[in-house]
Amino acid sequence: MIKILTNDKIDDQSVQALRDLDIEVTETHYDPETLKEKIKDFDGIIIRSATELRKDVLESSLETGKLKLIIRAGVGMDNIDKAFAEEKGITVENTPDASSNAVGELAMAHIFALARHLHQSNVTMRQGKWLKKQYTGIELEGKTLGIIGFGRMGRATAKKAYALGMKIAYTKRSGAVEGYEHYQYLSKEEMLKTADFLSIHAPYNPKVGAILDEKAFDMMKDGVYIINCARGGVLSEEALLKALDSGKVAGAALDVFEDEPLEKEEIYNHEKISLSPHIGAATAEAQEKIGEEIIKIVKEYFKLKVGYKVNAK
Repeated sequence: MIKILTNDKIDDQSVQALRDLDIEVTETHYDPETLKEKIKDFDGIIIRSATELRKDVLESSLETGKLKLIIRAGVGMDNIDKAFAEEKGITVENTPDASSNAVGELAMAHIFALARHLHQSNVTMRQGKWLKKQYTGIELEGKTLGIIGFGRMGRATAKKAYALGMKIAYTKRSGAVEGYEHYQYLSKEEMLKTADFLSIHAPYNPKVGAILDEKAFDMMKDGVYIINCARGGVLSEEALLKALDSGKVAGAALDVFEDEPLEKEEIYNHEKISLSPHIGAATAEAQEKIGEEIIKIVKEYFKLKVGYKVNAK
């Protein structure tokens, strides 16, 4: 019987669907040291962002050679040593289509919060304060939203902002994308100088580091708003705080952080920052779609069908 470990929680419906395939599913979260020992017993492992599969953990799985499939229930795979895994014959997959709409909607929610000071007024109203004159906002129509990284999530965000009357500019390392001529393709430097809002939708590359560092902030127009629903490392929190305090950046929205859970007081106490606890894909619909993609990957990899019995060997 095929054995799969869900080291991070996935929805119950997906777990049952795996079991309907006659797969033995273990729903347990093991700490890194315990995982080194336990991973040897499984043919596949499903993780989210809470589990890291680095070389030392993956090396342990080689003792039995059972582990053949890693599924990241989500998009970013910076918590997996993908190159090492594939070098050792372990397939690594993710679920890139499932959460695009959810992340796009969250980015827009943060944009609205920043534009109308909702993140601030929601706190001060509960403190009994009526600060109506302090919360004059701005309208989004006619403003330029710069998208850094124009994959599925960047496009989903752009589509929603464009429908609101925002102008869309985007930058992508591989160049302009066919079919999106109604948006403006710019170099990163050009976009930093012109965007009223900047939303990051690019993966984190430890070899590159922060896409938005102090040099990048210096290039931005005064009063820009920053949204990061991608990965914490793509934005330098130190540089952001400096830009917020100087007035270069009017406000920022962060769903992801350099270290999670967030413990940095200067971030969570900053009145110009709208916060959420890495909930980009946390919708019922996105979780259902993630589950569907997981089942599809497992079925295709192990060539299973519902009701097909896999003989244990």
